Amino acid sequence: MENNKTLAAGQKSFLAQIIPVMLCFFAMGFVDLVGTASNYVQKDLSLTDSQANLFPSLVFFWFLIFSVPTGLLMNRIGRKNTVLVSLAVTLTSLVIPVFADSFTAMLLAFSFLGIGNAIMQTSLNPLVSNLMSSDHLASTLTFGQFVKAIASFLAPILAAWGATTLMPTLGMNWKVLFPIYAAVCTITIAMLGATPIEEEQPDKASSVTDCIRLLGRPFILLCFLGIMCHVGIDVGTNTTAPKILIERLGMTLETAGFATGVYFIFRTAGCFLGSFILRSCSARKFFTVSVVMMLLAMIILFSASSLYLIYAAIAMIGFGNSNIFPVVFAQALNNSPKEKNEVSGLMIMGLFGGTIFPLAMGFASDILGGQAGAIAVMTIGAAYLLLYSARIKK
Repeated sequence: MENNKTLAAGQKSFLAQIIPVMLCFFAMGFVDLVGTASNYVQKDLSLTDSQANLFPSLVFFWFLIFSVPTGLLMNRIGRKNTVLVSLAVTLTSLVIPVFADSFTAMLLAFSFLGIGNAIMQTSLNPLVSNLMSSDHLASTLTFGQFVKAIASFLAPILAAWGATTLMPTLGMNWKVLFPIYAAVCTITIAMLGATPIEEEQPDKASSVTDCIRLLGRPFILLCFLGIMCHVGIDVGTNTTAPKILIERLGMTLETAGFATGVYFIFRTAGCFLGSFILRSCSARKFFTVSVVMMLLAMIILFSASSLYLIYAAIAMIGFGNSNIFPVVFAQALNNSPKEKNEVSGLMIMGLFGGTIFPLAMGFASDILGGQAGAIAVMTIGAAYLLLYSARIKK
């Protein structure tokens, strides 16, 4: 009887710790609202594609700046406190659009969103390792990515709901998603702050010099570029999918926003199924099939004018791109097992691809006068990933 009480108490304590951490993964997904929000801001302020794509570019620019310094911050104040800092910065980004919606205000909001997410991406996964044994760490992180995807999926739905229901009469319009996510972020800060989590002594932090030096190794450089292409395609599809429907079918932004939801549905499904497929299939084979699926989808998008054909192509990109990051990340770590901290920091810096791709896609769309330019840029990224697949170890 006493053992049962002890076991029950232990399970209750674990749940009290893991629930706030999973809420942090939900908050991590707020970064994906940038695709939906940038389209609405473009419409409200009459911006060009290149101007609108500056918003997602700003978000991911900060990964280049903050990934390695976050490791130093974790060693100084601990992982949990670093996650709390990231949540506070994220909350700031969500509050700004509630009170101001000028071009400058939105640039500031998306900058804070990117800084907060860069800090969170670097610190949250190590925090989970303080709660889970190594045997269950991977499955827990996978579930965290599933929770993160829920926030990504809800963003276009909340924005469309706010834009088409009673919310505009309250002066919120599509921006209703910001106070909703801000409320969740506030609850997350309170719950995580009140949760005791025991942390081991910090590791030696990587320096910027240590990370950059690794780019001199050919395979690490290939992996770094692979991460950039993966994130570029992810952000690019998130931003461009609704624009394709508007351009080809004349849909309203509120209706076309569901295309982003389609992408996230299939990306989430791909993450879930990929964890099982990779147990029985070689990483190279699965990676190659995934990239070929994306390339076929992009070929379809160049000329498709059917709603369901466009949706099918977007779904194929979502599923194909869902497991690119973990495969490339694992390949990089296995290549340099004695320098995992440095490699990890460098791979997170590779998320900077989310800055380069939207900018290039915006300029290409403006020059060619349509979304075919944006699709062409993403196709170049997918072509690189196909070349990279030949270097993956089985």
